[in-house]
Amino acid sequence: MNLLLLHDSDFLPDGTVQMTGRRAQHAREILRAEPGETLRVGKLGGLVGTGEVLENSPGLLRLRVSLTEPPPPRAGVDLVLAIPRPKALKRVLPAVAQLGVDRVVLVNAARVEKSYFDSKVLEGDFVAELLLQGLEQARDTRLPEVLVRERFRPFVEDELDSLFGTEALRLLPHPPAAEPLSRVGVQAAPRVVLAVGPDGGWVPFEADLLARHGFHPFSLGPRILRVETAVPVLLGQLALLRAESPRPA
Repeated sequence: MNLLLLHDSDFLPDGTVQMTGRRAQHAREILRAEPGETLRVGKLGGLVGTGEVLENSPGLLRLRVSLTEPPPPRAGVDLVLAIPRPKALKRVLPAVAQLGVDRVVLVNAARVEKSYFDSKVLEGDFVAELLLQGLEQARDTRLPEVLVRERFRPFVEDELDSLFGTEALRLLPHPPAAEPLSRVGVQAAPRVVLAVGPDGGWVPFEADLLARHGFHPFSLGPRILRVETAVPVLLGQLALLRAESPRPA
């Protein structure tokens, strides 16, 4: 945990912060913070800064905080993701939060098992906890929005444009494609939407439907990657290619 995330409910009337539970336990048992020391903190959805430890007793941490800096810039990326195996999703969600993705739409697909929709990993509290872990690691404060859509075709045909607009570059990592990511114009794109299929890939109908709605197929190379590997690799490649094209935070 590289950042203690503060919630509105943590703030006391005198402006100090008081927290209990996992965060307080981490500060006491892992950080071993003593009164007078400072910790890195950030307000969920807001600024980051420091917190002077006023009290660090079993189960209770009290801080005087100064929030003066913006969180890291956003990646300018949204993600349409065929729901992976629950174990894989538990790895992917913290990763997308760490890497600054703004919105994740978890969609059904032909090769997605119906049982995945009943997994506790998709429960709101579970999703939020995984995203918070990613923010804490990356010293970020802004949560990605996560949506779940159980019908693929209606989402693509009826909702995709309203969610993402029409100006973003839409990209489809798809093994039959030959063109590499470096040649699809990501450097100049103000925003990117990635459509990542399940481990078995999009079936032809799904890939064709996405292509008809503006998604440009490209290749990640000769190796076939699992979703939990492909997503951070894609986001890392995008960040590298766009590093010299600054975008609004």
